[in-house]
Amino acid sequence: MRRTLPRLAAVTAAGALTFVATAGVAMAQETEVPEPSSFTSMYTVSASPDTIINNDNAAVPGQPGASGEMNFRINSDDEVVCYDITLRGVTGEYESPAKTATHIHEARAGAAGPPRLAFPNPAGDGDVRTSSGCLKGPFTTGLERDGQDTGTGFSLAQIEADPSAFFGDTHTADYAAGAVRGQLMEVPMGGVETGAGGSDGNGAYALGAAGLVAAAGAGLVVARRSRAQG
Repeated sequence: MRRTLPRLAAVTAAGALTFVATAGVAMAQETEVPEPSSFTSMYTVSASPDTIINNDNAAVPGQPGASGEMNFRINSDDEVVCYDITLRGVTGEYESPAKTATHIHEARAGAAGPPRLAFPNPAGDGDVRTSSGCLKGPFTTGLERDGQDTGTGFSLAQIEADPSAFFGDTHTADYAAGAVRGQLMEVPMGGVETGAGGSDGNGAYALGAAGLVAAAGAGLVVARRSRAQG
């Protein structure tokens, strides 16, 4: 049986790492698609400027006072990732050798790693920048490493297998290693296992995790694969 719950938005953010772009890399393969009716997992990122790591695995400062919220909803069956990204206090021009400056990288906290997904840069006037949408793979980043694009062969199931091994970030001209960064944290899709929420007796589930906001997605549900008990 799959559990379902009303669509939820999540929170997020940032991280860093720069690479050298290679000429001839396809600028895009992923496709903008409508939001699917169900998801297999959900993640949130709370990004800050004090978690930035450069390519030498050294800690460097991000943009003071900046923050980020990134919500990701994944349907790994169809290779679709939906994103809601909000940056606050991130100023200046975006800059990255990748095709965009807002990414999910593969690396644990305190380490650098290659980008695996590239998202449209958040836009807006004033202190707040936002972006949202859904992308369907295969994915590319526009950066080459070891002779191929760093998105080549990447599957969203890799995030589901070990979400703490990935982080979200955004890069600017003044903060090339990253303005803000944060590790992915899975959002329980029923809450029972973690105590984050529970059934209301009618099959509905709610999340009590701080920072999550219920979204008005009429008829939209999140479907989670049943996990083996062990």
